[in-house]
Amino acid sequence: MTEKDYLPAFQDAYTPLTKDQLEVLRQQVLSEGDLVSVQSRFNYAWGLIKSDVVHDQRLGVKILTDVYKDSPQRRRECLYYLAIGTFKLGDYADARRYVESLIAHEPENHQALALQQMINDKIAKDGLIGIALVSGLVAAGATALSLFLRNSKRR
Repeated sequence: MTEKDYLPAFQDAYTPLTKDQLEVLRQQVLSEGDLVSVQSRFNYAWGLIKSDVVHDQRLGVKILTDVYKDSPQRRRECLYYLAIGTFKLGDYADARRYVESLIAHEPENHQALALQQMINDKIAKDGLIGIALVSGLVAAGATALSLFLRNSKRR
């Protein structure tokens, strides 16, 4: 089972909309002008997060952040989708912060708990990879230094 299979909404985040579908959401936001609804902004942000384009994903996270600030009644959904968006962007610290904030308010939220586990697993995996890379670099550096010192003693 892949990490995308755990949660339907998480799996959906990796299924981008077509350009035309995303354009419909963008046009909806633009057509509402200064009185753009929270729902239209939320829908457009979610469409952007689903994108394969990093710039779109960042814009989606920014819009969701604004919706979170402007609409207390949408904070639950915003936190969840902000966690997904930042996870996709590789910003695991923010993803963890968002999901933990949601869990603090809804400790029995199974989707949030599963997402938290995925985020923690990814952080742990990346930490192990980082440790392995650093260890490899240290070993390579020590070998190079040893060879250099050995060669300099011979001269």
